[in-house]
Amino acid sequence: MDQGRQVFSVDLLERNATKNRGMITCMAAGNDVIVLGTSKGWIIRHDFGLAGSSEIDLAVGRTGEQSIHKVFVDPGGSHCIATVTGVGGAETFYTHAKWLKPRVLSRLKGLVVNAVAWNRQQITEVSTKEIIVGTQDGQLFEMAVDEKDKREKYIKFLFELEELPEAFKALQMETANISSGMRYYVMAVTPTRLYSFTGIGTLESVFASYKERAVHFMELPGEIPNSELHFYIKQRRAVHFAWLSGTGIYHGGLNFGAQHSYPNGDENFVENKALLDYSKLSDGTEAVKPGSMALSEYHFLLLIGNKVKVVNRISEQIIEELQFDITSDSVVRGIIGLCSDASAGVFYAYDQNSIFQVSVIDEGRDMWKVYLDLKVYAAALANCRDPLQRDQVYLVQAEAAFTEKEYLRAASFYAKVNYVISFEEVTLKFISINEPEALRTFLLHKLDNLSKEDKCQITMISTWATELYLDKINRLLLEDDTAIENRDSEYHSVIQEFRAFMSDCKDVLDEATTMKLLESYGRVEELVYFANLKEQYEIVVHHYIQQGEAKKALEVLQKSSVSVELQYKFAPELIMLDAYETVEAWMANKNLNPRRLITAMMRYSSEPHAKNETHEVIKYLEFCVHRLHNEDPGIHNLLLSLYAKQEDDSALLRFLQCKFGKGRENGPEFFYDPKYALRLCLKEKRTRACVHIYSMMSMHEEAVALALQIDPELAMAEADKVEDDEDLRKKLWLMVAKHVVKQEKGAKRENIRKAIAFLKETDGLLKIEDILPFFPDFALIDDFKEAICSSLEDYNKQIEQLKEEMNDATRGADNIRNDISALTQRYAVIDRDEECGVCKRKILMMTGDFRMAQGHSSAGPLAPFYVFPCGHSFHAQCLITHVTSCAHEEQAEHILDLQKQLTLLGSETRRDINGNRSDEPITSTTTADKLRSELDDAIASECPFCGELMINEITLPFIKQEDSQHSTSWDLRPAQTNLANQRTISLPV
Repeated sequence: MDQGRQVFSVDLLERNATKNRGMITCMAAGNDVIVLGTSKGWIIRHDFGLAGSSEIDLAVGRTGEQSIHKVFVDPGGSHCIATVTGVGGAETFYTHAKWLKPRVLSRLKGLVVNAVAWNRQQITEVSTKEIIVGTQDGQLFEMAVDEKDKREKYIKFLFELEELPEAFKALQMETANISSGMRYYVMAVTPTRLYSFTGIGTLESVFASYKERAVHFMELPGEIPNSELHFYIKQRRAVHFAWLSGTGIYHGGLNFGAQHSYPNGDENFVENKALLDYSKLSDGTEAVKPGSMALSEYHFLLLIGNKVKVVNRISEQIIEELQFDITSDSVVRGIIGLCSDASAGVFYAYDQNSIFQVSVIDEGRDMWKVYLDLKVYAAALANCRDPLQRDQVYLVQAEAAFTEKEYLRAASFYAKVNYVISFEEVTLKFISINEPEALRTFLLHKLDNLSKEDKCQITMISTWATELYLDKINRLLLEDDTAIENRDSEYHSVIQEFRAFMSDCKDVLDEATTMKLLESYGRVEELVYFANLKEQYEIVVHHYIQQGEAKKALEVLQKSSVSVELQYKFAPELIMLDAYETVEAWMANKNLNPRRLITAMMRYSSEPHAKNETHEVIKYLEFCVHRLHNEDPGIHNLLLSLYAKQEDDSALLRFLQCKFGKGRENGPEFFYDPKYALRLCLKEKRTRACVHIYSMMSMHEEAVALALQIDPELAMAEADKVEDDEDLRKKLWLMVAKHVVKQEKGAKRENIRKAIAFLKETDGLLKIEDILPFFPDFALIDDFKEAICSSLEDYNKQIEQLKEEMNDATRGADNIRNDISALTQRYAVIDRDEECGVCKRKILMMTGDFRMAQGHSSAGPLAPFYVFPCGHSFHAQCLITHVTSCAHEEQAEHILDLQKQLTLLGSETRRDINGNRSDEPITSTTTADKLRSELDDAIASECPFCGELMINEITLPFIKQEDSQHSTSWDLRPAQTNLANQRTISLPV
């Protein structure tokens, strides 16, 4: 093998490992700790983790030559058991990594210990927990040692070989916690047999159970003096074993979870057992048995002579031979043995003086090839490290299946290959042998293995697979004419598979290309299915309509993803195909705009229908109007037109009488066009409907005239609707009266009697004299005697009532004149000390003391003033000033304007007097009185302190805007003092 690719390498670790304490007789390792036994009874401990070593003499106190027979170290490197043999017999010692002196295991005195099984799951640094010891006499003991006790806790006898007494050469133990307790798995080897023990409970109870049942063992012929048993440990659990036996290496997997029951009651935990014959280790020469063995994950390390042959456990082929640098003094004995450190993952070889380290360098890197050569493809794939390796495994599988003509299997494996063979090569392989099924399988599997980034290749392969599916479907139809009727035929299964394929690949298939393919192969149903997948609902709906399947078309249109525009597009065809289902679908969809369905509804309505058939359009329009509260005039007009064409006009009249807009502000009470409705009803001769429409349009004369043609009672009702126009109401009743008089054809006296009865129905609106002109001139007055007398009496009562009302009016006018006369004589008494409410000065002050307000004249020297019934008094000028300041701006300007005009009139009057001009003095005085009266009304209509003016002042601020600057002067500010100029004055106490 190429040195650069070697899996195992050898390095000299220690040349003089015994430090002149004899020659190495045995060795054990664990957790980077090596313990050597020497021929002089010493154990040498090398701790590579702490870079130190120690020596313990176990021959102290013993006479004669003493030698270490076996030494054992736990996986953690803390506990050590060694057996010394010599002249005085055998003795077993226990030592701890922290101890300087060993302790004798007295219960084992005289017994040669060949093997120790450590409890890897339970052992700790301070306690061995339960361990099993195997002796040269074929006995097994259980013992435990705690570091703090300095001695064994107990040693119990477990088992002894009686059938074939042999020495136990090696022991291994595993444990597992299960629901019913602790389960133990123990394997032990002798020179010829491999024993297995298992049970639940304690070790003592497990071995005690074998008194009642047979021990399970594997016996191999031939003997070997150094029989060995090794477990390979992975993640603290043994996964496979190897036994160095006389015949070969017996090995297999370990499954401690399996429960394989055997007839003898034992439970075996060994799987995939195999035997490596020693003859495979020699090149045609006599087989040589190894002197020692070590076990790695995939290999056996076999010591043969002074070489270590590395044999692959799976292929049983020698892959390497390891050489050792042995000194001249060690050549005679050569390499003595091998041991392994499961915790550190290294192996050691030793001769009588030196220690060699065997390192493993990625031993699983070529295992995929090993498994591939053995055609164990699953294991080969599990051991592949990169895509190229996996490709080679898949390729070998594919070629093997192709050679065996298992083309579908070959296609599935070819699809997984990405690099070592091209897509074109594979497809040509299947095309050349005319295997479209295999080709289709390859394409489908290739699609599954492609990444989303390979969009072009995915689309191409998907399209090719589509064509292959279509070809397969057509070939099945040609081969079997009954394929369509037989639902269990291959044809239908392929159809279902093809549809599933289209559903999976709908996003990668090119829409136009796929539809052309489906169309060219005549697969209409699959075309519709694909169009549905691609949401090309127009094609789907069109197909269903062509097939007359309106219900399926409507189901498609009702999907939330379908555009509502398709509803409008196909509405005319659908309603003609199945009106009931179409209208039900429309009613279920609240998002439709009924106006856009008018064309379809009109097309349906134009067709003849059976007399008792439910009119589906009317049903839908009623739903829109009454349930959806639709206000579209077009919808209302269409419904009205359909009602008008029915023989029974009751539905039409109900519709006209409904006030759909009732309760809405500034909205119409109906939404149809009344002019259109009138024309339509006149055309269809729906007279009662016309009467209603005339009345609704306030065309009462036309309504009454038309009503009189069919029903005088209807005309009376129409005439009675007018309430706000008495003349019109009377005119309408006269029309009815004229019709009634003209239509009566009985005896004259009977006609007059009916006319008189009609007058009573008008509630006094019409009198006898109103209807007399309608009677013929030759009618006798005697026939109207009673009615005329009754009318004259009514007139007499009205005259008397008018007289009383006139008398009441006269008395009221007299009272008003008396009140006016009394007001002119009204006066108020003012105390001479009475003060003005505004200026607080006396009211009765002379004009010299108070300048008379402009525009006010005084009978004497007193200033003009106002006195109110409440007792408040004001100077005229003070009142004007106060009111203008409190009133709003427009009123204040009006008051000031009146005052200004009065002032100007006063100045002109004085100028006339001084200038001796007296033209038209009466006119000037009258104008001044009017202005003064307006001024009085503006300022003195109520007391400013008791009326609304004072109430309105509540909302005004206390400080007016013009006084804001004055109010700020009252704000408090911190005093600005000059601290530098302050003086301190001390006051005597």
